[in-house]
Amino acid sequence: MDSFWAYYIEEESKHISASYKELPATVLPGNEVTIQVQFSSLNYKDALSARGLNNVTRSYPHIPGIDAAGIVVSDTSGTFLPGDQVVVTGNDLGTNTFGGFGALIKVPVSWVVGLPKPLSLEQSMIIGTAGFTALYGIHRLKQVGIEPESGPVLVTGATGGVGSFAVFALSHSGYEVIAASHKPGVSTFLTALGAGKIISSSELATNSSPKPLFPRRWAGAIETVGGPILDSTLKQIYPKGAVACCGNVLGIELNTNVLPFILRGVSLLGIDSAFCDWTIRKDIWKVASELPLHKLPENYYREVSIQDIDLEIDSILEGNQKGRVVIRHP
Repeated sequence: MDSFWAYYIEEESKHISASYKELPATVLPGNEVTIQVQFSSLNYKDALSARGLNNVTRSYPHIPGIDAAGIVVSDTSGTFLPGDQVVVTGNDLGTNTFGGFGALIKVPVSWVVGLPKPLSLEQSMIIGTAGFTALYGIHRLKQVGIEPESGPVLVTGATGGVGSFAVFALSHSGYEVIAASHKPGVSTFLTALGAGKIISSSELATNSSPKPLFPRRWAGAIETVGGPILDSTLKQIYPKGAVACCGNVLGIELNTNVLPFILRGVSLLGIDSAFCDWTIRKDIWKVASELPLHKLPENYYREVSIQDIDLEIDSILEGNQKGRVVIRHP
């Protein structure tokens, strides 16, 4: 392939512009594995990169897309064969390495995971980085002993990509799930995913201070938003419980106290899904392939063409995305 089409971000005089254009394959880095991308997905980080926000991408021109699923064109390392179906998420893809919003990528072989059966390429992008992050959080909770019999698990930001998939995966793993969201009219959506109870995020934020501890409500949590919600969540976890932390949309600062940790033995677990060990990455994708994805609600995701991605980017930045957006290349 001498050229490919991409959603291309350029910068001129500090002005960011986006266009769908054809590029020569020579613009791609000299990594081992060349992949023809068939599907990607939209994540908050992609939207930031596409609009030049928060220094997610250091320099432009750039092609966003932290997720990609497609067919191997070539692999100079010999690890994969032409025609192999593969998935790439995280690492530096789409942040400072040209990503899945292009129909062709070249990435290090250490970033690539063979697509586990029976997943399709499209299904892998329904999961994407968001679903992978949710599953990694559940994996970490299990590592410290949080099982379904331990008690209910809270999911914050429950209508977002990570939160919604966490609700689904926890529910289908036997957990009682409490879903927290600030959005009105989402009860039907979250109940269909498997939430046993739905609470308002404002209930959590109200409890953020000044008391150092609150009554114990949850054995664990997948906490996706950070800021005062994380503080409040920590104060309400059962003794020996744990919070898997994977988001910062409400801020990077954590104003809390030590009592949840030294009086209740609560664990705060960091989820580094972008740069986790390859073996863990492979194992989590195997877990993902065993989930009953056919039981996801019909409105859980929508598929859009890469040419129509601008409106979706604006929507996710405005906090209006519900579920997942899968991006299809022609």
